[in-house]
Amino acid sequence: MKAVVLVPAVAMALIAGWTDWRSRRIPNWLTVAGFLIGVSVNTFASGWVGLRTSLLGAGFGLLVLLPFVFLRSLGAGDWKLAGALGAFVGWEALANVLMGSVLVAGIMALVLVIYKRRFKETLRNIGKLLLSMVTFRMPGAEVSLDNPRSLKVPYGVALALTTLLFGIEKMWRAR
Repeated sequence: MKAVVLVPAVAMALIAGWTDWRSRRIPNWLTVAGFLIGVSVNTFASGWVGLRTSLLGAGFGLLVLLPFVFLRSLGAGDWKLAGALGAFVGWEALANVLMGSVLVAGIMALVLVIYKRRFKETLRNIGKLLLSMVTFRMPGAEVSLDNPRSLKVPYGVALALTTLLFGIEKMWRAR
């Protein structure tokens, strides 16, 4: 992966992670600009192949995370950030970043649950989520982002950390 594509992707992810950490929001100006820059940089760097890679990456990120937005377990800003990252790195690299970010978000969630001493409540909510998946029903409002009492992990931060680690690994290998 070319540095001209990777460096702005990491920069955008870090800005998004910072804003998500501070305000629990990822602004549209960042995700839309990120998408447009990702498509432009890839097209400039690799022509039609870059354009195809960029659009497939954005589409993959948006498609894979869309069900979580509908279930209200992921915010729309996080969803759009994944699409913008896909526009930079393509669908294959984005798949790796998303898998890594799930691991990072899981660690963040575990630390938060332990810190807030909400282990029993979290286990109950996991049970409710699993039951809703088995019965093909929507989970209750108590396990969605709409519940003001629920613990929320800023997924944009997890995506930013994972993108940074991905970028470092790619640059290290390119040396």
